[in-house]
Amino acid sequence: MDATPQPKSSQDPYAGAVRVDELDYDLPEELIAQRPAARRDEARLLVFRRESGEIEHRSVRDLPDLLPARSTVVVNDTKVVPARIPIASPKGEVLLLERMTGDEWIGLARPTRRLKPGMTYGAVTLHEHLGDGRWRLSLAGEPDGETPLPPYITAPLLDKTRYETVFAREPGSAAAPTAGLHFTPELLAHLTVEHVTLHVGLDTFRPVQVDDLADHVIHGERYEIDASTWERIRAAERVLAVGTTSVRTLETVASGGALSGRTNLFITPGFSFRRVDLLLTNFHLPRSTLLALVMAFAGVDETRELYRIAVAERYRFYSFGDAMLLL
Repeated sequence: MDATPQPKSSQDPYAGAVRVDELDYDLPEELIAQRPAARRDEARLLVFRRESGEIEHRSVRDLPDLLPARSTVVVNDTKVVPARIPIASPKGEVLLLERMTGDEWIGLARPTRRLKPGMTYGAVTLHEHLGDGRWRLSLAGEPDGETPLPPYITAPLLDKTRYETVFAREPGSAAAPTAGLHFTPELLAHLTVEHVTLHVGLDTFRPVQVDDLADHVIHGERYEIDASTWERIRAAERVLAVGTTSVRTLETVASGGALSGRTNLFITPGFSFRRVDLLLTNFHLPRSTLLALVMAFAGVDETRELYRIAVAERYRFYSFGDAMLLL
């Protein structure tokens, strides 16, 4: 049991003053997980107790024993759309990000500079370039493309269900809520679980490309919480959010947002959490909004030290990697 990071100060020196280079860290390429663990809950779990600064090295299957009594676990039940659609001429692809109405979508298309509004490429018709490679488009029929794995996963995915949570039920995401990939039905049976929905789009995985976090713009993602579910979550003694998307959903509503709509909530150090008490999350890419959220919850220096320890201990990183539990 380690105790390297110290408890976060009540006066956060990073509030409103985070440089993007503080989201950088060095990661050996071989620690980028190319395949999921043989069994979902066999992933390693770095446990950080924020009050004491203590660290434990456990596994996800130990979660029921690690959580305080009467904890409510909140998961994101979004389902990944087969959203990566190849186009032949010019050779490229379309990544569906979000259905707007009917057959109208917002998507990323490449090579953008060679594509033209009004042209049809297979099942896709492009209508308007919105900037940053984003297009308003229409799709003939339902999505029938490939699983949209992140570009850092280069190994073939032999079982497509492994890039889907066992509780996925609401189609609409361009990427999986990866912290939820660690759960099995057997593990869920030992927990008190509530479901929310946030459809993962461009803003969850788009890198920060400005020098100051305050200048980064989030376009927003769709979310929904059932009214009775929110009442149980609101009244819960303590809440464990599974993944950053669950955090954003809960904190949007806890901050006065509607039970459904779009959220452009960007959580950075200095943020005051109103409903999330504990966090289970994977290890995230440098210069990502997801890493900024973790730093807001655990502290900037604490998170940087936790990531240094994770690298030294050879944890596996990113979508198919291991996880961290912040208590």
